[in-house]
Amino acid sequence: QVLLVESGGGLVQAGNSLRLSCVASGRTVSDHVMAWFRQAPGLERQFLAAISWSGRSTYYADSVKSRFTISRDDAKNTLYLEMNSLKSEDTGVYYCAIRGIPRAAVGQMPHDYDYWGQGTQVTVSS
Repeated sequence: QVLLVESGGGLVQAGNSLRLSCVASGRTVSDHVMAWFRQAPGLERQFLAAISWSGRSTYYADSVKSRFTISRDDAKNTLYLEMNSLKSEDTGVYYCAIRGIPRAAVGQMPHDYDYWGQGTQVTVSS
C-alpha cells in the first residue's frame, strides 16, 4: 500500500522560510509524479508545485513561482518543498500527493493524484 507522511510545518513569521518533507512508502519517487497542494479554510485544495517522474522537470503555480522549490531525494524516497519569503496568504494545510501510475504526465488538479498524505499545517503570521 502507498503511504505518504508530511512533516516540517509550523508557525513562522512572514518573510521567513520553511522546508516541508514527505516520505513515501509503497512507491518509488523516482518513477512517479509527485506534487504539493495547499488547502486554506473554506477554500478548495490548490496546486502549488509538481515534479516529473524523472525528476528533470518542475512546475509551479504562479503564486509561488520564484519563492518555492520542489525537489526530491531518491535515496531517501522523500519529496521536499522549500518555501522562502513566506506570506500570510501561504497559510494552510500542505499536502503531499503521488500519482499512482508510473511515468505518468504531471497534473495540476487534485483528481490527478491517487494517494495523499495527512497534511501538515503551515501558519504564517504577519
